[in-house]
Amino acid sequence: MSKLKKLLVEDWVVTFLSIPLLVIAGLATFLPKDALKIPSDLLHLESWLNIGALFVIALVLLFIGNKLLSRPLRGLCWSFVVVFTISMLAQLTAKIGFIKAWGFEAVFFSVIFGLIVRNAFHIPEWLKPAIQGEFFIKIGVVCLGATILFRDFLAAGSLALIQGCVVVFCVWMFAFFLSKKMGVDERSAMTLSSGLSICGVSACITAAGVANTDGKKLSYIVSVVLIIVVPMIYIMPYLAKLVVPLLTDDVAIQQQIAGAWIGGTVDTTSGVGAASAIYSEEANKIAMIVKATQNVLIGVVAFFIALYLSSKSAGDGKLHRPSLKIVWDKFPKFVLGFVLASAVFSLLQSYEIFPDFAAKKLAETAMAKNFSGFFFSLAFVCIGMDTRLKDIVSKENRNILFTFIGAQVFNIIFTFFVAWMLFGVIKPMLF
Repeated sequence: MSKLKKLLVEDWVVTFLSIPLLVIAGLATFLPKDALKIPSDLLHLESWLNIGALFVIALVLLFIGNKLLSRPLRGLCWSFVVVFTISMLAQLTAKIGFIKAWGFEAVFFSVIFGLIVRNAFHIPEWLKPAIQGEFFIKIGVVCLGATILFRDFLAAGSLALIQGCVVVFCVWMFAFFLSKKMGVDERSAMTLSSGLSICGVSACITAAGVANTDGKKLSYIVSVVLIIVVPMIYIMPYLAKLVVPLLTDDVAIQQQIAGAWIGGTVDTTSGVGAASAIYSEEANKIAMIVKATQNVLIGVVAFFIALYLSSKSAGDGKLHRPSLKIVWDKFPKFVLGFVLASAVFSLLQSYEIFPDFAAKKLAETAMAKNFSGFFFSLAFVCIGMDTRLKDIVSKENRNILFTFIGAQVFNIIFTFFVAWMLFGVIKPMLF
């Protein structure tokens, strides 16, 4: 009985509840096209059917999760109706043409709409049962694991892999060091450093789940990421066109340096795609490969964050050599779900079990990404509804903004040097 109780904690429960979602994603090629996809409008019956199916899936998982975790069930349905509706409004807003072109993602509007509800209206008791940000975030992280395939490492090439590892490590360490100097708390610093050095929102959410970062801080960091990425989309190709031609007259090498530079500095995958496409088609290919390499490192960084925090488990703030038992007890179990989802989907693809195994974009990982984005949106509605605006403008949050800007400047300069050395100096010498 005691062993069963150990499994009835949120980390294990959300991991098990994610399994049906991963099974559905694994069968994506056998489902109707665009099934369970978040619609861009409400003009078609298919859109309403998808919305209805997503509502039922999320509500069932939330109900089962609350039952297993002995949380109140009364009022859960009506509370979730409100959270779900706000999330759908955020998703639909993000899909509006000109908004999508600017690079704003659904989680940004989820936070904004949640903040409006929290600060413009009083949150009644009946609305509180479904406001469970961490529950939704952890399910989203497990589903995100299924979008990270081993083949991305192989396809990236050795130079892109080297750049990804060097940039992620050095930029993460600099951002963390600067965060501490600026008075940002350690867990928020880990979240900020991960988002800035790896891939924006997904890395922020994953790191925050591992580090148990305060939800209000997470919502602010994600907002900063999504706001700053907009000018970066236009600044980076302009800088590349201004600076890269000074290094070499070879147009092909120029495109590779520019693509590697943009791919390593713009914080969201969609932002990388937009910024590198402004430069050139060839730069776009290199940039997306570099970004894919950095994306794969989310799990690696999450593991080391968990290991570091478990080494401080004595409570005195000092580093200790943790035993395997302490590491296991402290390690966030949903990260294992993330890793296992990545491993299983990678093996199914590599052993050609997925019907579309050879496709550049798998239907299975696309559906897993839809599930991940959907649950992230629900999570950030909850975080917004649990945050007061005065928390957003607090002194510590201002320090987060200044830290992010300072670390991003370092990121731009350092990544430029690495991209130039690898693609402008070493590659021409070796190939």
